Amino acid sequence: MVYGQGPEDARDLYIVPVEGGPSIQLTSHPADDGLPRWTRDGRSVLFTSRRSGSWQVWKVPADGGEPERVLVNDHREWQVDESPDGRFLAFLSNREGAESLWLLDQKTSELRPLVRHGERTVMGNPHWSPDGTRIVFSSNWKRGHQIYVVDVASGETRQISEVGGCEPRFSPDGTKVVYVHRRPREDKSVSAIVEHDLATGEEAVLVDWPALNYDPVYSPDGSEIAFASTMTGSWEIYRYHLADGEARQVTFSKADARYPDYRPVARP
Repeated sequence: MVYGQGPEDARDLYIVPVEGGPSIQLTSHPADDGLPRWTRDGRSVLFTSRRSGSWQVWKVPADGGEPERVLVNDHREWQVDESPDGRFLAFLSNREGAESLWLLDQKTSELRPLVRHGERTVMGNPHWSPDGTRIVFSSNWKRGHQIYVVDVASGETRQISEVGGCEPRFSPDGTKVVYVHRRPREDKSVSAIVEHDLATGEEAVLVDWPALNYDPVYSPDGSEIAFASTMTGSWEIYRYHLADGEARQVTFSKADARYPDYRPVARP
């Protein structure tokens, strides 16, 4: 599992065994490295960094090495995810002004906008469906952050959340989306992790701890989710077993661990 750790604006990336154990530091830079996503072959990690002065997409070998920029420009481009076949990158960019969802063809270097929601738009966390036909993301278009699914071929977009959400991820079989629903409770700000069934629209609350619970992601076999929570007072990463609701703490850093992502299972 890869994750970001450190104080805000100065995080580095680490890799840790899912069952817990010593972490291996993957990046080291005074600037913020965060929002890591494994490439589909499990050999590299895509991430967002300010090390060039603005948010840009970077890539680093999982076995260690010097990170390199994926695109070189002066725009804010971040929050990247690779398609299941490894050909395309979905990412957010303000290269046309308002933040929009873009695709990069890594074979031809062709760029194309997929979703534009207009001025003052803030989007978040694009993630490809397992079959590569859809992307789920969040956007504050019209009435606060909601969860949307876009068909990659047609560009047709539909909203799936009803009361707001962010940080969505598809399940490994593509039938569900897990996301964060934030709401006030008494004098505290808390957030719940919700699972949405795409066929029925039914939703189930998975994690409703009295804390901030963010960054959910399914394991490759779909048996659990990993997420970050402030339950102990600092951000730590947990695993939540879907069958019985058992949760297990993975990191004990006391230095804010965020953005977990499971390494893909090696293909035959």
